[in-house]
Amino acid sequence: MEKKPKKIGVYICHCGGNISDYVDVEKVRQAVEGDEIVFLSKTTMFACSDANQRDMVEDIKANDLDGVVVASCSPKLHLTTFRNVSERANLNKYTYVHANIREQASWAHSDNKMGATEKAIHLVKAAIAKSRYAEALESNKVKAVKAVAVIGAGVAGLKAAISLAEKDTEVILIEREAEVGGRVAQWGSLFSSQETGREMIDRLSAQLKLHKNINLLTNSEVVGNKGSVGNIALKIRRKDPETGAEVMTEMTVGSVLMATGFDYYKPQQAEFGYGVSDRVITMPEFKKVIDTQTSKKLMYNGREVKNIAYIYCVGSRQTDGENTYCSRNCCTSTIHAAVTARQKFSNIQNYHFNRGLRTYGKQEILYADSLRQGDIYFQSYEDGLPVVSVEGKKTIVKVNDVLTANREIEVEADLVVLVTGMVPQTDNSVGSLFKLPKGRDKFYNEVHMKLRPVETVIDGITIAGACQGPKNIAESVNSALSAATKSYSIISKGELESQPLVATIDPSKCSWCGACEKACPFDAILKVDKDGKTIAEINNTVCKGCGMCAPVCEPDAVNLIACSSAEIMSMIDALV
Repeated sequence: MEKKPKKIGVYICHCGGNISDYVDVEKVRQAVEGDEIVFLSKTTMFACSDANQRDMVEDIKANDLDGVVVASCSPKLHLTTFRNVSERANLNKYTYVHANIREQASWAHSDNKMGATEKAIHLVKAAIAKSRYAEALESNKVKAVKAVAVIGAGVAGLKAAISLAEKDTEVILIEREAEVGGRVAQWGSLFSSQETGREMIDRLSAQLKLHKNINLLTNSEVVGNKGSVGNIALKIRRKDPETGAEVMTEMTVGSVLMATGFDYYKPQQAEFGYGVSDRVITMPEFKKVIDTQTSKKLMYNGREVKNIAYIYCVGSRQTDGENTYCSRNCCTSTIHAAVTARQKFSNIQNYHFNRGLRTYGKQEILYADSLRQGDIYFQSYEDGLPVVSVEGKKTIVKVNDVLTANREIEVEADLVVLVTGMVPQTDNSVGSLFKLPKGRDKFYNEVHMKLRPVETVIDGITIAGACQGPKNIAESVNSALSAATKSYSIISKGELESQPLVATIDPSKCSWCGACEKACPFDAILKVDKDGKTIAEINNTVCKGCGMCAPVCEPDAVNLIACSSAEIMSMIDALV
């Protein structure tokens, strides 16, 4: 019986002008509509809109289409969206092919509209060529262990563990320190709360103890992991607090939630006088001073402190260093500390040397309180930072204040407080263990800040709290609850579907040289003996279909499902 020719539908997206401002989408449509397998071709303002998705489903059913190509934005955003459209129209979702003409044509060549259009035409033709070979595939089924490991028992880890436990999920809460709480446990009074950091952690710890399905492991850290989403075997090293002996245990979970927190920036020697003058300290050090003193006068190193100078953005928003980001919570933390110091001790005058305050939302109330109590604010730009100098027994802070037309302001400070920002944890061993990607700020990176804000590209691994980037307590808690919900959704059904887009081995060509095993970043290639011959074998549950193994295989024994040599060569032919 002769196989009927394929019929596909092609949709070219305007993306609200993101594409159509630089690419002539109608010209692209006209250029591809004559292809022998293109039965239907359309342009649409927003391909991802609910209305267009409904139209696509109707088109597929009404015209008995065999596949769909959508030319729009990055597949990172909407590949899953249009696969789901295919499924709703009773098509196998793996017959869908995506063409990225926004990032790869419109945005890349916004200075050359004709060139952008021509490139878009070639990209869509290549997608159509791939669609000729697209076959219906079935997802791999993987049983999921209904347990989640939460690594890090700070405020984010505690909230995530409690949230998961309330969903009747087994939780393994792993903390490398002897006690839970992280940095929040070290803090005194908290803004917008009537409790201290220690009291907050004690309250969360009490909630933790109510759940029998939470297994808390302190003095512990993950030192090994195997498997993949749904079945992740963790090797945990525990230190006995009494004997100091180390014990290795293994536990299996379905998902891992990373909440490992942050470190404070450590000023360099002589940075704003740090390490040169004993009157220059960091904000965490200052917080300990004001939280622990009970006298009516603020004392430091045996001297009374009256004038306090706060220098903002130390270790953040750097022009010469690598920390170009804003640490978000520093402004509020500093103003809260200044207000607390003035309320607790007599004769305190606060001077704030900042580069623009970021007390967003309800934190503006705190800034208003600071102004009412008489705090003085000076502002400078990145090219005119404050200068700290030691003149005899005096510590002087100078700045050209932009609020007074660049007038040089000089303050003699009894104490200089460097407002240090958040930086990624120095010890990144657990992140390296799970191969977690990092952003340019060196914090762990999510897939997409809006669409997938707590997921990583490593299936089954979510991130929460300040390990993802600078956050205050409220923001850390929100991300923890989101990550807990996402981790729960991964394992809750008891069975997972993994993509069939993996590598395959042709046993007749393979003679095991080990090159593919070395090239694989996911440890998905096994060395096995089969029919009296040593060959490579793919662990489908671990393989991501990245293709790193294929080009290093000299006998060409490795192929990729849905990215076969025939498909790739047909796409290259269409491009040239």
